[in-house]
Amino acid sequence: MSSNNLPKTTAYVRIIQQSWQQGRMEGEVRAAEYQWRFQWHFRQGELSVQPSLGRALIYEPLGRFLERSDYQLEPGGDYEFTLRSQI
Repeated sequence: MSSNNLPKTTAYVRIIQQSWQQGRMEGEVRAAEYQWRFQWHFRQGELSVQPSLGRALIYEPLGRFLERSDYQLEPGGDYEFTLRSQI
């Protein structure tokens, strides 16, 4: 199966708050009909996602996105990434 035929879902991320002093970023992410709030403690590499409904679907892909992009993300910014699954 080619990568063009794999299921995909776009996740939309909005950064709400960021503190380099505290090593923390807060935001919202939505994909399909789900929406979550997250806190990313980037110095510790800790991610929390709420609510728990559907959290398993977004936790790892969001963590990878944040690890890869955290220094480029700014409060008020809207971003997106692609999940290689159908939600």
